[in-house]
Amino acid sequence: MYDFNYHKPDSIDEAIQLFLEAEDGIYLAGGHTLLPSMKQRLAAPTDVIDLAGIDGLSGIEDVGADLEIGALTAHDEVATSSVVQSGIPALAELASLIGDAQVRNRGTIGGSVSNSDPAADYPAGVLGLGAEIVTNKRTIAADDFFTAMFETALEEGELLTKIKFPKPEAAAYVKFPNPASRYATVGVFIARTGSGVRVAITGAAPSVFRSTDMEEALNSEFSVEALEGITLDAGEMNSDLHASAEYRAHLCTVMAKRAVLKLF
Repeated sequence: MYDFNYHKPDSIDEAIQLFLEAEDGIYLAGGHTLLPSMKQRLAAPTDVIDLAGIDGLSGIEDVGADLEIGALTAHDEVATSSVVQSGIPALAELASLIGDAQVRNRGTIGGSVSNSDPAADYPAGVLGLGAEIVTNKRTIAADDFFTAMFETALEEGELLTKIKFPKPEAAAYVKFPNPASRYATVGVFIARTGSGVRVAITGAAPSVFRSTDMEEALNSEFSVEALEGITLDAGEMNSDLHASAEYRAHLCTVMAKRAVLKLF
């Protein structure tokens, strides 16, 4: 690990100012990606800006049609929250499947979503539910937020403050986890909303994505049978030592069918 300057601001404005003044600053939330990257010398920021001292960046609130979750809310808080379990039980279940107990108690929803890891669970929930990402200066629709592997629509220094999840009519999340990391080899989030069915897939491709073929089929007939014959393009999938592109393409349909079954 290289030398760096450590800061712990007590306000969003101070955090942003520190970031803008730094030669190569970075925000620290839960740290489950950043700190290992720094230890392995894959990242070498000049300034680490710890957000843990800022009030108002964590917590869960039911605001009628939406659930609002603060950026520094830990995965375990989402998983065990009676508000989430009542309003969007699929989101609570998703959070309960992340990593292990240590990860769930330290990792944060904002850190995960901002990192845009191609195998992370939360991006599927955010995109599948059509959530809105609220930052210090604007609101970004989920469909516009995840732009590429480890890349989002966040601008330089922009800070995610909370996420607004609309409550669906029903939703389910199913994943095929890597047995060691618990990351999603493939994870599928399906939500039935007033405007139709949304299907978001994580782990399969360089970034989380919606399957329009599956959405069209399920909007016509919400059943497992409606997904028969749908095959996603293996050329668009990741291929690594854990799973080939062809296997991931196959898993997308298998996991989608299992998610649909959970909604009956």
